[in-house]
Amino acid sequence: MDIITAVLTRRSASALGAPAPGDEEFRYLLKGAATAPDHGRLRPWRWILVRGDGLAAVAGCLADEDPAADREQLVSSVVRAPLKAMLVFTPHVGHRVPEWEQLAAASTMTYSLMLLLHARGYSSKWRTGRLCTSGALRARLGLAEQERLLGALDIGTPDPSAVPSARRAPMDVSDRVAVFG
Repeated sequence: MDIITAVLTRRSASALGAPAPGDEEFRYLLKGAATAPDHGRLRPWRWILVRGDGLAAVAGCLADEDPAADREQLVSSVVRAPLKAMLVFTPHVGHRVPEWEQLAAASTMTYSLMLLLHARGYSSKWRTGRLCTSGALRARLGLAEQERLLGALDIGTPDPSAVPSARRAPMDVSDRVAVFG
């Protein structure tokens, strides 16, 4: 798949099943994604891969923190893909490369990973919400004080019976470009 096709046809999918990339395949794709722009080559991120019983443990952390939540609904919202890849932002505090630029590097790498997954026949969906703000999950994952959970990619194979999203038509962006001078 060429890059413009990947960009124009990638869609987030909620209905994801097996297979998902294994650990080695994920690392292989991440090697490619890690070539995204990253001033200072700091790699201010790390991934935590969660599968199987780990998904239930993540759901349990979230449910324990919010007893009023519908536990069954919460579990199903976490266990909706065979792989949940959690992105941890690990900024190099006090580095000459400002934190905002390190965050941009983590974001760029993540989008590159999503395109690589798509080109490989997988689909992914970016998830945030209570996952990112849960103190119980933060503790369970062993995040350091300066680290932040930015979100998670739900990854798997798209459901072939699901209606595919229409290809995005490139938008007119002429009002978003100015020429200086």
